[in-house]
Amino acid sequence: MAKMSSINKNNKRIKLSDKFYKKREKLKKIIMDKKVTLEERFKAQQKLSKLPRNSAKNRVMNRCQITGRPHGVYRKLKVSRIALRQLGLQGKIPGLVKSSW
Repeated sequence: MAKMSSINKNNKRIKLSDKFYKKREKLKKIIMDKKVTLEERFKAQQKLSKLPRNSAKNRVMNRCQITGRPHGVYRKLKVSRIALRQLGLQGKIPGLVKSSW
C-alpha cells in the first residue's frame, strides 16, 4: 500500500486538472495561434503560467485504484499487476485464469 499522502496528492492533482482543463486549452490555443498578435500571445502565456502547476494533466500519476501503487499499472483497468493477480485468484475478474504449464 502506498503512502496516503501520495495518494491524496495525486487525487488533488486529478481534481485540479479537471477544473482547469478548459481554461488551459483556451490559453494554449491563443498561444499557438500565429494570427494573434505577439502581445496577446505573451499575455496568454503569463496567464497560463499563473495557473496552479498541479493543474497540468501531465503531472497526474497513473496509480492503482486499489493499492495506490505507482508502477506496473494497467491503464485500461486502472489496477496494478499485483492487484490484478490477486483479484484473478479470488475469481473476481471473469475470464481471467492463472496460467499453469
